[in-house]
Amino acid sequence: MPQRPSDVVTTVVITRNRLPDLLVSVPRHRPPVVVIDNGSDDGTVERLRALGQPGLTVVPLGRNLGAQARNLGVQLARTPYVAFADDDSWWAPGALDRAAAVLDACPDVGLLAGTLLVGPQERLDPVCSLMAASPLGSPGAPLPGAEVLGFMACGAVVRREAFLQAGGFDDVVVFPGEEERLALDLAAHGWACCYVPDVVAHHHPSPTRHPSDTRAALIARNALLTALMRRPWPVVAARTRLALRAGRAGRMGVARAALRAPAALRHRRPVPASVEARARLLEVVGGVERPTDRRSEGQPT
Repeated sequence: MPQRPSDVVTTVVITRNRLPDLLVSVPRHRPPVVVIDNGSDDGTVERLRALGQPGLTVVPLGRNLGAQARNLGVQLARTPYVAFADDDSWWAPGALDRAAAVLDACPDVGLLAGTLLVGPQERLDPVCSLMAASPLGSPGAPLPGAEVLGFMACGAVVRREAFLQAGGFDDVVVFPGEEERLALDLAAHGWACCYVPDVVAHHHPSPTRHPSDTRAALIARNALLTALMRRPWPVVAARTRLALRAGRAGRMGVARAALRAPAALRHRRPVPASVEARARLLEVVGGVERPTDRRSEGQPT
C-alpha cells in the first residue's frame, strides 16, 4: 500500500512575531508540522501549543537564527521529504501528494519548486513565470519540470538527504534571497532542482514586513554575499557594479555586504565549472534564475 503523504512529508515553518499570520496558516497544514520560533516575544509559542493541533511540534529557539532555523526543522523531521512554508503561506490540498509522488519517481531531483498563488486574488507570483521559462536543459535523466537554479522557500519541497548534503541554509545570508546559495550547492552535489507547476502553495504576504527600500537593500546585500561565497570574482565585481548603479538602496546593500564579507569569505567555495556555466546562461538570457530580484513581498524578518 502506498504511504500517505503524512508519512513521507514534514512541513517546516519558521516564524518570528507573526502570530496573527500563524493562526491563519498553521491550521491549514497537514501533519506532521514543525514550527521553529525565532525568538518571538508575542506569545507565539504558547498560543500555538494551546491549539492542540495533532502532529504539530513547536520549537522555541529563544533567539533569531533567520533562515538557518529551517535546518533544525529538517533535522527534526523523520520523513524523507520536507515542505517549507512561511508563517503567511500554506500548501494547497493535494500539493504534497503530488510532490511526494514526483520525488519518489525521480531520485535525482533534490528539490521541487512549486507554483505560488499570491493573496486572496490568487495571482501567479512572477517568479513562477521566470522559472517556467528556464532555458536549462536536463543534463541527465528526464526531469519532471523545468530545471532551475533558484526557488522561493515557501513554495519548495526538498529531499531531506539532498538538503542535508548541501548544508542547508547558512548564517551569512539571512533574508531575503537565502535560497540562491542552497540551489547552487544542490547542483554542485549533483541534485536537480525543478519547477513543477502542479505543486501549489498559497502565499498571503504578511502586512508586517520590511519597507520596500530596506528590502531592496537586503536583496542587493544578499546577492553580493552569495556571489562572494560561490561565484567567480568577475561575477562578484559585476554584482557590485550593478548594486552601486541601482541608487541608494543598492549602495546600502553594498555597504551592508561589506560588514558580512569576512564571514562570506570564510564560506567561499566556488561551484564547479559546469554549475557556473548554467548560472551564467541564466543571467545572460535575462536573469531567469534570480527570483530574489522579483520575489513577492512577505518574507519573515
